[in-house]
Amino acid sequence: MSQEHLFLYDENETTTTRFVSFLGENTRHDLIITITEKFYGKKIVVNLQTNRAALVGQDDLKEEGYIEYAFGVTTEEAEELSEFLFSIV
Repeated sequence: MSQEHLFLYDENETTTTRFVSFLGENTRHDLIITITEKFYGKKIVVNLQTNRAALVGQDDLKEEGYIEYAFGVTTEEAEELSEFLFSIV
């Protein structure tokens, strides 16, 4: 039995992907950062340690608690992650 899908969009795009691993004071961070034309300039960031992903822009980094919530990390880990992301997002 076949089922039809209602696509909201189905597009192809060439993106740039960066793989980053760095040691902070508290933990190791393993990230995949994808740059795309979608999502109003925000980057798609995947945290391989927590298997969580989020759209991240400068505004998100300034929002208290966003990084902790989005990636399931402690406040200390979020501070290290935010500092790194702020320099590239």
